[in-house]
Amino acid sequence: MPAPSHAPVLLDRVVALLEPALTRGDGEGAVLVDCTLGLGGHSEAVLQRIEGARVIGIDRDTAALELAGERLEPFGDRFTGVHAVYDEIADVVRDQGLSHVDAVLFDLGVSSMQLDVRERGFAYAADAPLDMRMDGTTGPTAADVLNTYPAAELIRVLRDYGEEKFAKKIAFAVVRQREVEPFTTSARLVELLYAEIPAPARRTGGHPAKRTFQALRMEVNDELAVLHRAMPAAIEVIGVGGRVVVESYHSLEDRLVKRAFTAASRLDVPEDLPFVPEGSEPALRLITRGAEVADEQEIEHNPRAASVRLRAIERVRPSLPQATRGAAR
Repeated sequence: MPAPSHAPVLLDRVVALLEPALTRGDGEGAVLVDCTLGLGGHSEAVLQRIEGARVIGIDRDTAALELAGERLEPFGDRFTGVHAVYDEIADVVRDQGLSHVDAVLFDLGVSSMQLDVRERGFAYAADAPLDMRMDGTTGPTAADVLNTYPAAELIRVLRDYGEEKFAKKIAFAVVRQREVEPFTTSARLVELLYAEIPAPARRTGGHPAKRTFQALRMEVNDELAVLHRAMPAAIEVIGVGGRVVVESYHSLEDRLVKRAFTAASRLDVPEDLPFVPEGSEPALRLITRGAEVADEQEIEHNPRAASVRLRAIERVRPSLPQATRGAAR
């Protein structure tokens, strides 16, 4: 297999945000869970730069696990790869014999490897089977979505996940064409999109297939629902001083992360209370002010960075047990 070649987005900044959590005390045995291992670029940087740190790498893509495993083999038992979906983080941590970890990283969206392997069907630039499953061993494909969803459901997917202005027009065209012949490959879908999206709209906002392919990918992999479950689970598994760092590339993803981080760091007392009772302080604090973005230089060298939004949160005290939280109110 070819060596991984794509640069992770905001690599230096991500490592800088993770480092305080992975170097507390002597740092020996500090554990990062890389929830979106991909080609292992972020994990490799952590293992190289932070002496003694360990990485548990999660990916639902078996091909990614294999490639990353080869890349990170020189680090020996400092790296452990796990085939799982990242909303299973609590189970993964427990199965590794740990009660908590020191840091968690998410680099959301589709990986470079998935885009580059034509047969996976993620890219619209080359004709390929309409698959788009991050875990190619299970679940419906993009072709299944196109060929079986009612028009109303297709419109929902295209509008909600692709923010596609012509969702209704595209969905009805898909339904008409699939009655003649089911969709199986990307070229036919791209041809339909060129026909249905008006020429003025095709000249702006990138490739006309970009939004539809993104929407199908997010639906096939249930990405927002998985992220919705994963955020509180990740926050729960970090110990005091631990951090969760998230890179998102879609407004819906970033909004979900922002809500989870805001809720976790909110002061849970009545607004008109003149003081904060001892023990009622938030258990977590925001590290980034809003969402950080890439600068022009990084975007020039790594176009994927153009849409990145980076957020981080840190646990500053243990969570109160659920019963105690209720009593405090």
